[in-house]
Amino acid sequence: MTVLVIGGSGFLGAELVRRATAAGWDTAATFHSRPAGFPGVAWHQLDLCNSKRIEEVLAEVSPSAVINTASSRADWAVTAEGPIRVAMAAAKLGFRLVHVSSDAVFSGKDVRYDETCLPDPVTPYGAAKAAAETAVRLLAPGAAVARTSLILGHGRSVHERKVHALAAGVVDGILFTDDIRCPVHVEDLASALWELATSDTAGVFHLAGPDALSRHDLGLLIARRDELDSSRLPAGRRADTSLLGALDVRLDAQATQRLLRTRLRGARAFLLGQGDTGDNGRAAREGRAFPPSRP
Repeated sequence: MTVLVIGGSGFLGAELVRRATAAGWDTAATFHSRPAGFPGVAWHQLDLCNSKRIEEVLAEVSPSAVINTASSRADWAVTAEGPIRVAMAAAKLGFRLVHVSSDAVFSGKDVRYDETCLPDPVTPYGAAKAAAETAVRLLAPGAAVARTSLILGHGRSVHERKVHALAAGVVDGILFTDDIRCPVHVEDLASALWELATSDTAGVFHLAGPDALSRHDLGLLIARRDELDSSRLPAGRRADTSLLGALDVRLDAQATQRLLRTRLRGARAFLLGQGDTGDNGRAAREGRAFPPSRP
């Protein structure tokens, strides 16, 4: 099986690449600035603003499945238009596509959102992600659009690094008590994405954990896991600032979870070990990927 990860040098992309190579798949990945250090991976420089180059890379790799994780928060051409170019190329060449979207497509007005909910973004980034997933579904009807939430794992995520920096007193900042999301572990997310990529299932899927936590509560869990001084984590309300964006967005992933073998653990489970980690934990320790490779 040959797979292509677009955005393979990013946090999620690197985990997808690691799992694909561990499964013994022929793995290719793209990067914008520099490739990640994975042996045995065919790396391709890619600018998502270049339609011709996108088609060239897909044609050269000829993958069984493509997962697009790439985005740039402030760049409409990359975050909105880039996935459109990828979808057009994948549809033209007949490749399976999984597009990674975000809970940023929602306003927070309804708090809980399942897979049937329509986007109602309130930020430029959310609008770009909503435009991308809408276009992907139109241009590549057989594609899977996977919305996810705050991604954590191995101490390398943005939020984990921020908690460590705040606890060490090397940066200023606030962890908001009213900014609520459903965090997911990067290993669980990668496993679920490969399940979708190696299936024929199309439509919208939610890949998020079952625990709804504020940024501050999540910071306290990280501090407890890593034995940090939680008293150094400042708390505040984002509603009292001028920052744009939804406050309380909870992705309801129950329908998607019923389709998956991978269990999407809650933050309390993967940060504090509360509950059995199941096959996800065993797979991580043994270096296996989900699902098993197929011809």
